[in-house]
Amino acid sequence: MTPKDIDTFCKTLPAATRTVQWEGVIVFKVGGKMFCLIAPADHSVGRISFKSAPEHYDALSRSPGFRPAPYLARAKWVSVDDPNSLTAAEMKAYLRRAHAVIAAALPKRKQKELGL
Repeated sequence: MTPKDIDTFCKTLPAATRTVQWEGVIVFKVGGKMFCLIAPADHSVGRISFKSAPEHYDALSRSPGFRPAPYLARAKWVSVDDPNSLTAAEMKAYLRRAHAVIAAALPKRKQKELGL
């Protein structure tokens, strides 16, 4: 998937919002909490970064094509420098999971308010 495809896909996730922060980084949030970053090609955060399920972080961050996300690894985020290294189905599954992990951590009242 291209970064533009990822941008388009993330907009379809329930209660997802999009903003631009940090020198042109596209940030997707749910309930005000980040779940995916799409950075310009030369940015230090990595091309595509997203929240990993905590129980999968260690294995995922060492898998081919992945690395711990700069600045966000302590929060169990990973980066993919070449989004074309994954199939569209794989990338969408990781992004859905990132969204779900963040949404599940929101207070129950906020989840209900957002229809999650």
